[in-house]
Amino acid sequence: MPEVEVVRTEGPSSGVVRVYIDREQGGVDLELCQRVSRELATVRERFALEVSSPGLDRPLTRPAHFQRVQGQVVAIELVEATEGRRRFKGRLLAADDTHVELDQDGAAVRIAYSEIDRSHLVYDPVGGRR
Repeated sequence: MPEVEVVRTEGPSSGVVRVYIDREQGGVDLELCQRVSRELATVRERFALEVSSPGLDRPLTRPAHFQRVQGQVVAIELVEATEGRRRFKGRLLAADDTHVELDQDGAAVRIAYSEIDRSHLVYDPVGGRR
C-alpha cells in the first residue's frame, strides 16, 4: 500500500507485534487498519497483531516528519548525552535533511538526526498542539 507509511513497529513482546501507521492524505481510520492487517497475514499467523494510528504524540522518525511539524513542540531523546543532557523539549524552529533546530528554554539547539534515539510531537490536551 504505497499511500500508507509505517511510522513505528514494536515487538514481538509478549507475543504481540504492534504496527503504527499513518498517511498524509485522509489520516488513519478503522478501514485502513483492517486493510493493513490483512496485508500482514503472515505476521498474524505467528503473533497477535495490533495495527493503529500513531496517536496524538506522533513519533517523528524521518526528516520529512520534522519538516511537516515545524512550529510545533517536540520531545527529543538523544542516543548519548551531549553536555550532560539527553532529553530536549521545545518548539521546532527548523528542520532540514541533516539537523533539527529547536527552542530549548529560549536558546536555539541544533541536533543531528544521527544523534536522535527517539522523538515525538508533544500534545497539549487543553489547547491541542502547542
